[in-house]
Amino acid sequence: MLSIFDQGPYTPCPSPFNLAAHVLRHANDRAQKTALSVLGAQSARDWSYAELKAAILGTGTGLLEMGLSPGDIVLMRLGNTVDFPIAYLGAIAVGLVPVPTSSQLTQAETAGILKDLKPAAILRDPDVPCAPHARQITLFDLAEMRSLPPARFEMGDPDRLAYVVYTSGTSGKPRAVAHAHRAIWARQMMVDGWYGLRPSDRLCHAGAFNWTYTLGTGLMDPWTIGATALIPEPGTDIADLPVLLSQHRATIFAAAPGVYRKMLQTAQRLCLPDLRHGLSAGEKLSRHLHQQWVQATGTELYEAYGMSECSTFISSSPCHPAHGEALGQPQPGRRVAIVGRDGPVPQGHEGTIAIHRDDPGLMLTYLNAPDEAASRMRGNWFLTGDQGAMAADGQITYLGRDDDMMNASGYRVSPVEVEAALSAHPGITQVGAAMVEVKRDTTVIVAFYTGPEELDESALRSYVSDKLARYKQPRAFVHLSALPTGGNGKLLRRALPAYFKATSE
Repeated sequence: MLSIFDQGPYTPCPSPFNLAAHVLRHANDRAQKTALSVLGAQSARDWSYAELKAAILGTGTGLLEMGLSPGDIVLMRLGNTVDFPIAYLGAIAVGLVPVPTSSQLTQAETAGILKDLKPAAILRDPDVPCAPHARQITLFDLAEMRSLPPARFEMGDPDRLAYVVYTSGTSGKPRAVAHAHRAIWARQMMVDGWYGLRPSDRLCHAGAFNWTYTLGTGLMDPWTIGATALIPEPGTDIADLPVLLSQHRATIFAAAPGVYRKMLQTAQRLCLPDLRHGLSAGEKLSRHLHQQWVQATGTELYEAYGMSECSTFISSSPCHPAHGEALGQPQPGRRVAIVGRDGPVPQGHEGTIAIHRDDPGLMLTYLNAPDEAASRMRGNWFLTGDQGAMAADGQITYLGRDDDMMNASGYRVSPVEVEAALSAHPGITQVGAAMVEVKRDTTVIVAFYTGPEELDESALRSYVSDKLARYKQPRAFVHLSALPTGGNGKLLRRALPAYFKATSE
């Protein structure tokens, strides 16, 4: 049997359709129910569904009154506040195309995005770095818009462009991933296939408002089914999360593995009486950490695998727990295969994890690199770049990347991008970047370089501080006499971590 999971396609997305309208579809019949609680140490700021919908559609009205038109691209340079999801959904509601970006990006990095996208406007928090642009809509402007009369949803073809997110491409240049309005329709496959989410749930996400993992799993997906989203206020210490989860009766908790790791460092036992289970995504969850969480809380952790181009589509769940070392299985409605050079490989054989081109959650294209998008297709299958093997029951085991892409705090980072930032340093002749496990379950980006002499590490940190977002910056720098290369002289990035261990011993 071939490594193909196909139990039939998901229910087609209706037309006409609007992503934001779908997210708010229960807002009228649950008008007074709490849609969002922003959790503080002393109190919480609650938003009812009625308040949330009014703020979003008022923002939509305001953006149109600023002279923007459906189809216009707006770059989001906002911080970790509730302004972010309101502006995001307000833009989509009226047919604008928001581009959420990490607030950690430097001014230089945003200059490249502006050149790439040529947005009609920037939604701007003045405290968030951004290259100059003629048209900036401020936080004050956005707050004022919320009291305006509600806009009407711009309904249309579910395949039309809805939003853009950036991810590191295989070339090292960040790629603009274009998604259709139908992407939110596809996320319903996660409700049973990963979350086990119910309308009565109170789902707490540990991430920031301006992280796409939080935006989807922590906010839009709970709102889509009429549940309550809980988000810790900015600056909340991870050590305080167990208390907040208990006080605010969280039934599901979502975070990246690093958050679970830090929570478990503070206590051997965590008292979370209302919690049914936790959700993990953003990077690979180690078996050791998984077992620690189960022992400390008495609840399960369910892991998901995905990518910016298709969000998550393989996961374990309360209905389908993972077996052994497996990630889980494709969510019901997904068509997934393990693909080799000539197509899907036999069950149990290694190949590239791939998703069918007709998946409603798959991106439209890379806006700035359509040829690269096309090159990732093999027949009807979109290649993820990750290796895996599928068992007879559909469970998939993750076997690592077939390239050298890194993962830092849940963000995909290209080593080429890190290397490019350091290669211009006058004391560096060659550089390679790789993820290194510095202790069990803890990995960091390390830069390995050659040059006439070893350079001051603090000076190197300063050098990259305005060239790379914080999560992309190396945490350590290792001077070598030569970098490992293959017979053709190409850098062997996978050999680099061993040099860190050798120099640290």
